[in-house]
Amino acid sequence: MIGKMTKRSALALAMLSATALPAFATETIRAVVIDGYPARALWVQEFTNFFIPEVDKRLAETGNYKMDWQESYGGSIVKPKGVLEGVKLGLGDIGIVTTIFHSSKLPSQAIAAVTPFIAPDSRTVAKAVDEIAKEYPTMQKEFEKQNQVYLATGVVLDTYQVFSKDPISSAADLEGSKVAGAGMNLRYIEGIEGAAGVRGGLTDFYNMLQTGLVDNALLWPEAAKTFKIAEVAPYMLKADLGAVNSKTITVNKDYWDSLPDEVKTALQEVAVAYRDHVAGIAMDRAAESLAVYEEAGGTIVEMDPQQRAEWAANMPNIAAEWAAGLDAKGEPGSEMLKAYTAKLQDGGHEPVRDWSAELTQ
Repeated sequence: MIGKMTKRSALALAMLSATALPAFATETIRAVVIDGYPARALWVQEFTNFFIPEVDKRLAETGNYKMDWQESYGGSIVKPKGVLEGVKLGLGDIGIVTTIFHSSKLPSQAIAAVTPFIAPDSRTVAKAVDEIAKEYPTMQKEFEKQNQVYLATGVVLDTYQVFSKDPISSAADLEGSKVAGAGMNLRYIEGIEGAAGVRGGLTDFYNMLQTGLVDNALLWPEAAKTFKIAEVAPYMLKADLGAVNSKTITVNKDYWDSLPDEVKTALQEVAVAYRDHVAGIAMDRAAESLAVYEEAGGTIVEMDPQQRAEWAANMPNIAAEWAAGLDAKGEPGSEMLKAYTAKLQDGGHEPVRDWSAELTQ
């Protein structure tokens, strides 16, 4: 009898305790993610398929918080060039900023673009740029001025190559020709006699080649496959000019300050994982794209190492110019360039030309 009473008492006490304690509740946090590019774009697609589930998985381990993701892509809130301003104004809480549109506001993000002929591997470049951003205050300060917190920089394109209407095997074959490019990469042809750069958008290159407005174009294989470049430029010079970062994940500063530490940590950790994940996909697609280019009738010519060295040697040192520009503003541009070059070397990529060795300070 005493045993039965004890069990009943224990049960009653447990029920009383359960009703007396407050019920555990998971806090839901709303997050508006923006990009002007469509959902099918590689980096956007992987934000949906990789970044978001990874954050959700980490938060589910404790059950303290749950994200209410609201994704707005393809111009529904901002155009591609408007993400930086959109996150600044709070139109989005998290944004995928295409940094190449903002060279004046984010000059330090050009570090990979001004160091060609070193690393053609997206994974190495993404890791190195992101580490520089976290070891030096410059990149983060640039985003702070835009009311944003830096999470990670990503590389979504593999190395630039030269696509041409006619057979080419060296930089000398580009002499006197017109070359399409996106901006900074047009400086790669400055040391080639008579070569003229023509700025254009990725979607314009096919028509520019077809109509004869240009003879060549600086593109990466995946883009050449997507836009059927083999039809108008059936020759590719595998010059391995280099992979370049172009996407950075940022968070509105006011929104960031309102987040619990657990959520901040999840976002920071997943941003790094996303960086490596997307870069890996970019390299996988590069290999596939080269095969597709050849199947479509394209011919790939491997550039002679000596020819690559001569091309690099004849270029102006745009990396030293970039570093000097930051140095003049009181930022450690030269130090960043040296550290970045060392990281690429540690990743197994020896510079064809060591731009940092020519710094004046």
